Amino acid sequence: MNDAAEMDDEKEYLAEAKLRRRNNAPHDRFLSSYRARMGYRGDVLVPPAVFGVEGAVDIHCHGHEGQQDGLSIAKLASASGVKGLLFKSIVWRARTDVAGPAGVVREVEGELRKWCDEAGVPPSRLWSGWITTDTMGLSIPEQARRQLADGVSAVWMPVFRSANTLSKVGGMSGWWGEEPSVWTDPLPWDKALRVGTYTLDEHGKLKPEYREVFKMVADHDVMISFAHATHAEIWEMAEQVRDLGITKAVIDHPFSPFIDLSPAQMRELTSAGIYLNFTYDEISPLLGVDPAEMCRTIQALGTEYVTLSSDAGEPLFPNTVEALRLLRAHMEAFGLTKDEVHTTSSVNPSKLLGAED
Repeated sequence: MNDAAEMDDEKEYLAEAKLRRRNNAPHDRFLSSYRARMGYRGDVLVPPAVFGVEGAVDIHCHGHEGQQDGLSIAKLASASGVKGLLFKSIVWRARTDVAGPAGVVREVEGELRKWCDEAGVPPSRLWSGWITTDTMGLSIPEQARRQLADGVSAVWMPVFRSANTLSKVGGMSGWWGEEPSVWTDPLPWDKALRVGTYTLDEHGKLKPEYREVFKMVADHDVMISFAHATHAEIWEMAEQVRDLGITKAVIDHPFSPFIDLSPAQMRELTSAGIYLNFTYDEISPLLGVDPAEMCRTIQALGTEYVTLSSDAGEPLFPNTVEALRLLRAHMEAFGLTKDEVHTTSSVNPSKLLGAED
């Protein structure tokens, strides 16, 4: 081969390598992924049974309108040995015979116990959560008081109605009264503030209604998620956690575009006793976070204030149980030990729900 041909081959190789190497990483994702997938051996897959999720507690399970059915996923979780599911969302808004999501989850629990008795398997534990934008016409503190009295085990700050979300991915225009109701482009920040929800006042401090919610969370000793907060909101919420002595505070999907925390910021938050909840959503094809990067980050942080959960339920995702299996398997394949996987997907989530036993 002459020199010109060798140079052409070298250029072609370098062009291909450049395409495969994001951010000039020393080892591209293609290479690290194959090392992980060829080196990992889990339980043999025997569909429809799901193995590899025994003892897991999912603190971010979805079951609202258009998503997975709550009872069906609870049955699969029970049959698969999942310890418990916290429903961040479940169908309840259209009902007048229940106070909120806790009532629906109690109904699901009753049906699940009947099914498990017949099937001869122990039922997974079920918990309910409430999102602060689901006020149903009441003030935020009034609805929070009602939902906590009814038995929710977790409270989420604003999610898809938050100004941060609307500025990053848009929202349904009907939410703020525009017709026709369609999914919009990301909104300019000033409009997102007008039509969305923002937890800080003009002085950059948490608004009184949200401070009141944090106080109620502390009094009831339940889990609270910062949800889709901006960095400014996160630090103000973290101050509330510190001042009120809250021990069950969580930041969901820290790699997602909504949160987008740096390793240094993650370290500061875990050092303050705030849990980081890494999710299947982040490593799914929809967000595409490199699981190797997620694993390295968890190893650098340590597992004391880290959890793993699904954030699944949408039709474009695997069901929650399969998402848990995939996330646990990916983290083990990319370097977490079995004990670390158990700590982050079972022990720590159990602490957040008061279910250590």
